[in-house]
Amino acid sequence: QVQLVESGGGLVQAGGSLRLSCAASGRTFSTYAMGWFRQAPGKEREFVAGISRSGGSTDYADSVKGRFTISRDNAKNTVNLQMNSLKPEDTAVYYCNAHRDIQDYWGQGTLVTVSS
Repeated sequence: QVQLVESGGGLVQAGGSLRLSCAASGRTFSTYAMGWFRQAPGKEREFVAGISRSGGSTDYADSVKGRFTISRDNAKNTVNLQMNSLKPEDTAVYYCNAHRDIQDYWGQGTLVTVSS
């Protein structure tokens, strides 16, 4: 089992930046593909960014391409999401996800609020 703890959310003005971090427990972190999802009020949870087990492959939602960067450090059991040029529509609770085979684990989420 993997436990995930997100941090780094907060209030930022439009155009600003935030860096989210997700710390994972256990010794099998490198065997999981990792991702970030978000859920805005009244909306369904949506994919934001993903990264392969080795970190060699990444994927992004069209809405964040060119603004967000996902990275991971398998030695430290962490995955990060650098968010630049933030927009009010990026406001949401951001969740860290660990995926392997049919297993999915989620963190508790961290709130990002972007003011206009």
